[in-house]
Amino acid sequence: MEKYEINRFLEEYGKKLEDLYKALGIKQKTPELEKLNQEIESPDFWSDQKKAQEIIKKSNQLKDSINSYNELLHKYNDIKESVEMALEDSDMMVLLEEGIEDYIKASTLVEEKALFSGKYDFNNVILEIHPGAGGTESMDWADMLYRMYTRFASRKGFKLNVVDFQAGDEAGIKSVTLQIEGDYAYGLLKGERGVHRLVRISPFDSNARRHTSFCSVDVAPEIDTASDIQIPEEDLRIDTFCSSGPGGQGVNTTYSAVRVTHKPTGLFVACQKERSQIRNKEIAMTLLKSKLLDLEIKKQEEELAKEKGQQMGINFGSQIRSYVFCPYTLVKDHRTDYEMGNITAVMDGDIEGFMLAYLKMKAGEANE
Repeated sequence: MEKYEINRFLEEYGKKLEDLYKALGIKQKTPELEKLNQEIESPDFWSDQKKAQEIIKKSNQLKDSINSYNELLHKYNDIKESVEMALEDSDMMVLLEEGIEDYIKASTLVEEKALFSGKYDFNNVILEIHPGAGGTESMDWADMLYRMYTRFASRKGFKLNVVDFQAGDEAGIKSVTLQIEGDYAYGLLKGERGVHRLVRISPFDSNARRHTSFCSVDVAPEIDTASDIQIPEEDLRIDTFCSSGPGGQGVNTTYSAVRVTHKPTGLFVACQKERSQIRNKEIAMTLLKSKLLDLEIKKQEEELAKEKGQQMGINFGSQIRSYVFCPYTLVKDHRTDYEMGNITAVMDGDIEGFMLAYLKMKAGEANE
C-alpha cells in the first residue's frame, strides 16, 4: 500500500469518525450514561424491579453505542500511529494493511448502528402476518413469510416466541403473531410493515397456472412499562376461548387463550402462548399497548410527511415488496429498489440487506 493510499484512507475515515460521533449522539449519551450508572449504584436500586430492568436496558443501549464508537476511534488511532514504521518495514506494512481492512469492516458495522436513531429502535418487536384474499394460496404465502422471519431471527440470534397462531383450513396459516426479542429488533424490522406480494406457479393449481398472492405484515415496538400507555378499564373488552395452536392437551381444551379489544380504536390482540389465562392476559395487554404506541408513531410519521410534502410509502396496506418465483426469480423492494436474485436465500431469512437499505433511505430523507 502506497503512502498516498494510506493518507486517503486516514482522511476519508477520519471524516467518517466525526460524522459518526454526531450521528450516534456520543456527546449527549455520555453524561446520560453516567447518570444512569449513578442510579444503578444506589442502595435502593432494586426496590422497583421493573423500573430497574428498564434502566439497565437503557444503560446497555447507551453503552453499546459509546463502546462501539470508542473501540473504532482506538483502532483508527493505532493505525495512524503505526504508519511511519510501516512505511519503513514490509512486515509492519502487512500488519497495517490487515488492520485497515479490519477497520473498514468494523466501521461499516458502527455506521449501521447509527441508522437506529428512533426512540424505540432498541426494543423488542411484535410482528403479525395476515393473508390477503385468495384462500389457501394466500394462507400458504403467510406460512412462507412466517418461516422467513423465523429463519431471520435465528440468523441474528434473536429469541422468537409465537404468541398467537391460527392454522389455515387446508394449508398455511390464517394469522400469526410473533414476539421477537433482541437488540435493535424493532429498528431492523420496522420497515417490514406493509403488503408483501408473491408471484409463482401455484402448487395448489392442477393446471400449474401462475398466481399472485398478498400478505400484510404489521410491526410494533414492544413496550415494557405500564406508564407508557394508560388504558381505562371501560375501554377494554376481554374474551376467553380455547387455544387452537400447538401446546398440548391442557392448552387446547381449557379457556386459557385471551382476546383483548380496545373499543375506541377497534384494535385487538389475542394470546394463547401460555397455559395460564392470567399470564396470557398480561401478554395480550403488553401487545395491545404496543399496537396503540405504533398507532401513535404512524400518526407522527404521517404528520411529518405532510410537512415535507411527501407521499407516505409504508402505510398499512401498501405494497412494499415483490417476491417473484416465475417466470424469473427476483425479490425487489419497491421503496428502495434494493433487490436480490437469490430468492432461496431470501426465503431462508437473508433479508437484512432489505432492512438496511430502507433505514439508509429514511436516514437520507431525514437529512434533506
